[in-house]
Amino acid sequence: MKRILTTLILICLSGAVAAQEEAAVFDFGGDAFRAGATVEFGTDGADDLFLAGETVRGRADIAGSAHLAGRRVEMTGAVGGDVYAAGMNVELAGAVTGDATLTGYTVRVGEVGGDLRATGSDVTVRGPVAGYALLAGDTVRIEGTVAGDVNVTARTLDFGPEASIAGVLTLYEETPGAMEIPERVIPADRVQRREKEAWQRDVGDMAPVTLWGALWRFVAGVLVVAAVAALAAAVLPESLAAMRRRILDRPLGTLWLGFLLLSALIGSAVVFALTIVGIFVSPAAIFLAVVAGFVGYVLGAYAFGVGLMLLAGRPEPATLGARALAGGLGALLAGLLALIPFLGWLFVLALTLAGVGAMTARLFRPRFFADA
Repeated sequence: MKRILTTLILICLSGAVAAQEEAAVFDFGGDAFRAGATVEFGTDGADDLFLAGETVRGRADIAGSAHLAGRRVEMTGAVGGDVYAAGMNVELAGAVTGDATLTGYTVRVGEVGGDLRATGSDVTVRGPVAGYALLAGDTVRIEGTVAGDVNVTARTLDFGPEASIAGVLTLYEETPGAMEIPERVIPADRVQRREKEAWQRDVGDMAPVTLWGALWRFVAGVLVVAAVAALAAAVLPESLAAMRRRILDRPLGTLWLGFLLLSALIGSAVVFALTIVGIFVSPAAIFLAVVAGFVGYVLGAYAFGVGLMLLAGRPEPATLGARALAGGLGALLAGLLALIPFLGWLFVLALTLAGVGAMTARLFRPRFFADA
């Protein structure tokens, strides 16, 4: 779980580090840390590897585990430990000695010496896999050998000419018995079929990534931002209006202040950890940074929506419904702009930092923002 949480934190931070034109480089205790817009690691001899960015590529062999997060993730070097990778497109071509936990829209994985857990819309297992395989996707294809049991939930399950399963294959289907499994892959007496709804009970949080699921999460995100903006407008109408005006009137100043605050929070987590005694405080600093980022995004999206309404000739939102509409409009368009490779990440980052800066100025009123 600790390793998985590390990967999730990398995902949260990869949007911020994508703003860097050159990769940030840090090596400590044999481990390698890289972050930036495009990150390529090709130095042999590293133990654990941590990569985060828009596009990340691991070319060299490593002795330990790999933690990878980005929009496009590639690992062609061999991994002596485990792999934890998340992104839009994830390809694991190098051999993995340990386990592999992968999530993305498109997932491709080769040789795994341990267990495999993969979820996505399009999942391909080239293999071989020495342990078990948990596979969730819209389309799943197995091309190699799996030595252990295989649990699959998918709309379509395909097999390559060299595919074989030595353990038990458990299928979670909409209609049990609908999928045809070739005898050359696995005998029928080692195939179990269950209702698709049983996947959550048996396996847990792993779920296939589908187009409709992604669309629903996008719409739900827009609704959440609109609801939070409406709640803030109901409880703190004057404060919300003041922060929104500050973002629109001083966008660069609020962006800079937001950058300072988030840098201080994330940096303090590292400093606390270095003191050993304060290592227990580091998670609190990271938690505050995540909360500040979420609140900042809501404020930034709301200000963006109001700005668009003003450009369209509409008056400033004065009612609760109008403010919720502004928050939803800003979140919707910000989400669509975020789909633009690289530039979309920068826009969302700037929107979040501006919101954090406006909140900071409102709460702490630093002197360099005081009126003359």
